[in-house]
Amino acid sequence: MFERLFPDEYYESAYVIPYEQLYEQGIRGIIYDIDNTLVPHGAPADARSIELFERLKAIGFKCTLLSNNKQARVDMFNKNVNVYTIFKAGKPSPKGYLKACELMGTGTKDTISIGDQIFTDVWGAKRAGIRSLMVKYIDPREEIQIILKRRLEYFVLREYEKKRKSL
Repeated sequence: MFERLFPDEYYESAYVIPYEQLYEQGIRGIIYDIDNTLVPHGAPADARSIELFERLKAIGFKCTLLSNNKQARVDMFNKNVNVYTIFKAGKPSPKGYLKACELMGTGTKDTISIGDQIFTDVWGAKRAGIRSLMVKYIDPREEIQIILKRRLEYFVLREYEKKRKSL
């Protein structure tokens, strides 16, 4: 029942993902959520996120920030990382994911999506046919609608863990 919402992989943080290994596997594009995936909600790019994007560019990746936030929020984060951006993306609609691939010159098979929410990031990527990597959210202080979604996510992640352990 929940399987279409399961991430393809689950990590502690966007900062521990084996990016070099992904590049060796043929991945060329990365779509990122911003808030609670890379930095706490509303925060600008910090030294760690700036260093990550420098590393990704050096490896050879193209990156896009895909956010449901307004342009000002996305631009504020992107000011110091300088990658493609899509704001007011309408996630979980697949349109933003496909537009990100177009911007990066990649396809759905050589692109991954990284985010912290099942009902926007994971589901949107899956609907677009893109491999989805989920990370634990950074800061538990969130808007009420996200807190409510986190409660539903708990049940999906519990089933995901059961399935992973049975393999």
